[in-house]
Amino acid sequence: MENRVIKSDKEWKEHLTTEQYLVTRKKVTEPPFTGKYYNYKGDGIYRCVSCGNPLFSSDAKYDSRTGWPSYYIPVSEDSLELVPDRDGVRVEVLCKKCGAHLGHVFEDGPQPTGLRYCMNSTALDFSQKDAK
Repeated sequence: MENRVIKSDKEWKEHLTTEQYLVTRKKVTEPPFTGKYYNYKGDGIYRCVSCGNPLFSSDAKYDSRTGWPSYYIPVSEDSLELVPDRDGVRVEVLCKKCGAHLGHVFEDGPQPTGLRYCMNSTALDFSQKDAK
């Protein structure tokens, strides 16, 4: 990806809150039903909290009843990087621009993709669509 964001661990700690750092850089998972976006209904774009990369549209958000914000498709195939998780079972979702840990993707989502991108609210920032 062009314009890849690369920072030292010290720079990430200075840029992010402690919770954001733990989730996006140390791969901690926030508890279910606690994140600010799991039940949020705004109209706009969810972005990476670390670098601002557009990740998901509110149009692709749905209630998976898991306690985390869930989406069935990203804004672009170039937004995310999917890698085998360290547990060897799940597929981890990373921001393709800065490498931030966002969550995991599962194959139990709604059509048309059948995918559930299960994200940590802490890893996301929201940009409201402009009113017309």
